[in-house]
Amino acid sequence: MNYELITWLIPIPPLLAFFVIFLVTYKNNRLSHSLAIGSAALSWLLSMIIFLAAVINPKMIDKGIISSISWLPTAQTWLKIGIQVDALTVITLFFVSWTILMIFIYSVGYHNFGQPEGDHDRPGLPPHGAAIIDQDGKHQHVPSIEPMYARFFGFFGLFAFGMYLLVVSNNLLTLYIGWEIMGLCSYLLIGFWYAKPSARAAGQKAFLTTRIGDVFMLIGLVALYTITGSLQYDVIFSEDVLHNLATSISPVMGLSWAGLIGLLVFFGVVGKSSQFPLHIWLPDAMEGPTPVSAMIHAATMVSAGVYLAIRFFPVLSAGWDGGSVLTIPMLVMAIIGSFTALFSATIAVAQKDVKRVLAYSTISQLGFMIAALGVGAYIAAAFHLVTHAIFKALLFLGSGSIIHGMEHGVLHTQEHIDPQDMFNMGGLYKKMPKTFATFVIGGFALAGFPFITAGFWSKDEILSGAFNGGFDIVFWVLAIAAFLTAFYTMRQISLVFLGKARTEAARHAHETPQTMTIPLFVLAFFAITIGWVGIPEFFPVIGGLVPNWLESFLGMMLHGDHAPAAHHSSIPLITSLVVSLGGLFLGGLLYRNIKATEKDPLEWSLSGFYKVLANKYYIDEIYQFIFIRPATWVAEKVVYQIFDQKIFDGFLHGVGKISIWLGDKFRYWFDLPVINKGGDNMALGARKIGTNLKVTQSGRIQDYMVLALAFSLLGGFIFYLILF
Repeated sequence: MNYELITWLIPIPPLLAFFVIFLVTYKNNRLSHSLAIGSAALSWLLSMIIFLAAVINPKMIDKGIISSISWLPTAQTWLKIGIQVDALTVITLFFVSWTILMIFIYSVGYHNFGQPEGDHDRPGLPPHGAAIIDQDGKHQHVPSIEPMYARFFGFFGLFAFGMYLLVVSNNLLTLYIGWEIMGLCSYLLIGFWYAKPSARAAGQKAFLTTRIGDVFMLIGLVALYTITGSLQYDVIFSEDVLHNLATSISPVMGLSWAGLIGLLVFFGVVGKSSQFPLHIWLPDAMEGPTPVSAMIHAATMVSAGVYLAIRFFPVLSAGWDGGSVLTIPMLVMAIIGSFTALFSATIAVAQKDVKRVLAYSTISQLGFMIAALGVGAYIAAAFHLVTHAIFKALLFLGSGSIIHGMEHGVLHTQEHIDPQDMFNMGGLYKKMPKTFATFVIGGFALAGFPFITAGFWSKDEILSGAFNGGFDIVFWVLAIAAFLTAFYTMRQISLVFLGKARTEAARHAHETPQTMTIPLFVLAFFAITIGWVGIPEFFPVIGGLVPNWLESFLGMMLHGDHAPAAHHSSIPLITSLVVSLGGLFLGGLLYRNIKATEKDPLEWSLSGFYKVLANKYYIDEIYQFIFIRPATWVAEKVVYQIFDQKIFDGFLHGVGKISIWLGDKFRYWFDLPVINKGGDNMALGARKIGTNLKVTQSGRIQDYMVLALAFSLLGGFIFYLILF
């Protein structure tokens, strides 16, 4: 089987679906979503062929499958692009293909389930919710199609193409192209309901915020290409090049070129993976449809940022000997990652919107991965990237199911409440049992429920990597963040599903259709089982019973100095158990029986600090005060009123006045006397000549014959004089 050709083909189906939907089938909703799902299924199939082939025969990718073609000429050489299949590519293709396919299938039910007929006339606005009619005592929904339905699936296809391109690329150039394609798609899909001001603003915010990091990343890639002459992985990650990057000093603050380039590229990761201080765009991204949230948080955008950090780890860690003395990029990653994990977890505990809790959870979990890379726990970071993508896709799709169920109740009861506010829910385990079961599995995986869920194994690996590596501060910061994660997860489960319904809308909520629940069950299965591939061999009792396939598989990519720490301790395991079970217990204890009019228990226990957490530490307001308002003031007062109106407009108006003056002078000096009068005089002269000559035209033949005779005699006389 030609695995190179298969890998080349993986990104193509979603791209073709994008073009076909926008050019051909944009008026046929059913055909459009069929094309989108078919393309996702085909890419999934091709990805699974590569995955299974690599699992069955790891030697196939021991040195990597690499294929390149010449693309752009650069003087006497060519800039090459191509594909590469190694261990990281394989495991990334696994979770990307599964999550994308499930989200595509889910989206059909999401856009078709219970939306009122009137929404056909509301392009660019979100649906009001589910329309319920009472007919003979039975509740039925009025089916309709979301406006711009085909447009949604077209953008989704382009989104999937960008991620697949990024994953299979063998160089940083095409990775960057896929990176930017996803940035564009995030703008288009977050602001999908463009007639809603908050959605437009959120799309712009996401696009502009991530561009900040992308500019630094592009500078880093340019510097890397200038020094190495290539952006191919097999070139820039070779031992000679890495040694040269680690030992040669850049002109910036005494950093090595590896340190400088690593920091520049990592700034791109900070923007894309929503790390502090560029984390502000991701919570606002909830303004888009829920499948978009799932794509961004699990399958594409933010996962791409961590994927790049893992892929670029040889440069980020160039010069590291595997000990406690970290390279500058690794130290920065450890600090930013651990801080972001705790910072975002504290915000999540005070959020009331069911999707915003998950948004800050994503930021926090990405911080875990970045911190893991910072302390050298390469395999643990990759492991958590896989597990997090699975259970976070499950949770976001589950939240969409919850919101749809609540919207049914809202339209049935005409109750004026926010269907996304968890304090308006309660008791949904009876109304939505399938969503409840799968959401609990995803939530427990996020909380790291011991032994059963995938999140426990990957999070425990990160804590072990930090502790065994001697990075105690990082370990304890992440442990506290893990405790808060378990707490706000159980808080969310309790507020949404447990206790009694706190509103009439919650009492009339409905389970969503199979097109939405089947993907939930598939992802729930993986949220449990995917963790079994990374159970450490040293783990008590069950360690060694199941081979640690992930470590041996990803270990093929590591250099010897990046091997896992040889010593292990039971402290990380005990800590994982305590923070997970303790957080879940405390969350359930405080929120299991919240009444309809009761406030958040944290609100009175934390007093004024609760408001700080609920308002996200006022980071947006701080940025507004420090950056946005001054920029707006400069744009309005300086650029517009001074430069634009007075200088530029004044200059242009002056040029205009001078041009008018010169035009007037030119008219009097040249146009009137030369052009106008000259032409007039020529006409008058010709007319005068004609008037004078017309007397010779008598019209009598006798006169003409006399003149002819006279001229003949004159001509003869002249001829005679000349000859004789």
